[in-house]
Amino acid sequence: MISPRFKIPHPFLRRCLPLALGLCGVLPLRAALPHHARVDLICEKTIIAAREPFDVAIRLQIDPHWHTYWKNPGDAGLATTVKWLLPYGFRAEEIRWPVPRRLSAGDGVLNFGYENEVWHWVRITPGVDLAPGRTVSLQASVDWLECGDVCVPARADLVLDLKTGNQAQPGPLAGRFEQARKELPLPSSEAPPVKAYRQGSVLILQVTSKRELSDLTFFPYEEQVIQNASPQKLEKIPGGWRLAVPLLAPDVKVEKISGVLATSTGWNEAGRTGVEMAVAVEPAPVETPDKAGLALTLLLGFVGGLILNLMPCVFPVLAVKILGFVGQAGEDRRRVAAHGWVFASGVLLSFWLLGGLLLVLRAGGQELGWGFQLQSPAFVYVLAALFFLFGLNLSGVFEVGLSAIGIGSELASRSNLTGSFFSGMLAAVAATPCAAPFLAPALGAALVLPTLPAMLLFTCMALGLALPYLLLSFQPGWVRILPRPGAWMATFKQVMAFPLFATTAYLIWVLDGQVDESRLLRVLFSFPVLAAAVWIYGRWAGLQSGVVLRRLALLLSLLMLTAALGWAWPRVASAEGVVWQKWSPELVEKLRGEGRTVYVDFTARWCATCQTNKAAVFSSEQIRREFREKNVVTLRADWTNRDPQITAELARWQRSAVPFDLLYLPGRQEPVVLPEILTPGAVLQVLQRPGPR
Repeated sequence: MISPRFKIPHPFLRRCLPLALGLCGVLPLRAALPHHARVDLICEKTIIAAREPFDVAIRLQIDPHWHTYWKNPGDAGLATTVKWLLPYGFRAEEIRWPVPRRLSAGDGVLNFGYENEVWHWVRITPGVDLAPGRTVSLQASVDWLECGDVCVPARADLVLDLKTGNQAQPGPLAGRFEQARKELPLPSSEAPPVKAYRQGSVLILQVTSKRELSDLTFFPYEEQVIQNASPQKLEKIPGGWRLAVPLLAPDVKVEKISGVLATSTGWNEAGRTGVEMAVAVEPAPVETPDKAGLALTLLLGFVGGLILNLMPCVFPVLAVKILGFVGQAGEDRRRVAAHGWVFASGVLLSFWLLGGLLLVLRAGGQELGWGFQLQSPAFVYVLAALFFLFGLNLSGVFEVGLSAIGIGSELASRSNLTGSFFSGMLAAVAATPCAAPFLAPALGAALVLPTLPAMLLFTCMALGLALPYLLLSFQPGWVRILPRPGAWMATFKQVMAFPLFATTAYLIWVLDGQVDESRLLRVLFSFPVLAAAVWIYGRWAGLQSGVVLRRLALLLSLLMLTAALGWAWPRVASAEGVVWQKWSPELVEKLRGEGRTVYVDFTARWCATCQTNKAAVFSSEQIRREFREKNVVTLRADWTNRDPQITAELARWQRSAVPFDLLYLPGRQEPVVLPEILTPGAVLQVLQRPGPR
């Protein structure tokens, strides 16, 4: 029978129609169609001995323009299998596969297999009670799929008789075995150092090797992991090579990867073209920025820290702090300067603690698989929500952190250097709620910078914030030239909200390419809920409200924030989710002619019921499993924009609106019309309905 893993795209089914008919008993394939590969069972030994392993080979000699398949057949096909009937005590290992080739079948279908001749290797270990002077028989039942213009399943029952002795002896084919053994990949123990990491929907294999690898190709052992037909991009890097392999889908999970790396230039002096590899997929390495880019980032961090002093929660205390220094020092210039340095040290320590905490969280995120943060939908969503909330804060919807300023002012009034130090720390803490336009970008930059540059960035921001205090501690008279606090500060604060809203829009656009439509719709609806939550906080959680009202407002705000984030959180979909193809009447007819089950979804983005159906049905793991098991082809007719062809098709079914879903079942002339409000049970009931197939 065909293995459940045997999944062939529809253009290839026409070539495999004889196979399908043969398996169903309609066409006696083995009697009617000749084999296009001759198979025999050969051994490198003529005499075998107890407990001495030996290799046998299932040799397939394939006609021109025909091919058989590798362990992972690729987009279509079926791997060769063997079932053994061995003497008592004998043990056969798994097949060892020679390095395959990429075989294009057209229409974007690419397979992994063999042409001309291939040896499938099996190591056999005799039992301990093998007496010499006997003849033993090894029996193997071999099944393979041979494909050319059509596909033909084939089977051969093979027998190999071997003599036993006290010591194994090579046979006349021993030299041929040594030559053919070079087609096997080297074991992973002889592989060069290989690192694997992921960048979005691309798997990166980094090979440390001084050899010339001009045509490096990766063949994965696992099916449905990479886009088999897509080109694999190879580039030279210091100390080796970098191979970019497109993954099957952006949400496919890859924690470990194994397979064969093949190159025609060879991995050793013997010319072995393949080597096995099995490595864990690590978090993406953080690229060190160039000197110019790092310098610009640090400069922007310094300017951002400097501008923090203009924010309403920082600027009013600037002069108060300096005058406090002067009062504490009794006009002694040295004491005033000392207070300024100590105050700046407090600011620096606060930012270093913030930076250290951020790097610890980043390390924890990488262990959880975040790695390349901006390619994580959850991270992008959280960042967009933070920018949005920061913008609302600047717009005056709510205020936080003002009590810290009062604490800082109280500490600043102390008459020792310790008071100045803690005052500097709390000034930095008080600045953070107002730091949104500048602290948030620094947060994003620090998440992708290496540790040392990230800490340098926080240092530059701290120096920017502390610089006015240092300058005024050396020149207290300059306090007179500072502009007076006034309405201009509130205007400046509100203006700075608009870049944050623009950044939020950009991040949502990024998220649009990472999640499906139903999840994106949840994300968009979560933002009004977030806004309402902080509005309630700003309206009733302030000191002007009573204690009970403040607590209720705070509790309600937290509940709404938690509910919105949890409801819209971008979850990673299953790697084997529903994959939609574009609908067309011609494609429906073609698939029906091939005997496929076809599900057609007429939908539109502006259709609220359509989005509900998607969320309720197509995210169901039971539906996905049923679709996979029945090999259902899913087609989507998107009516978001005007489409005369879709309009005509709906009219043919006397419909003028969406949603509208059809299920074409093999053996049935007319499709099943599904209800407008879908449930997983309704779809499963139709799929599992008995009838002609």
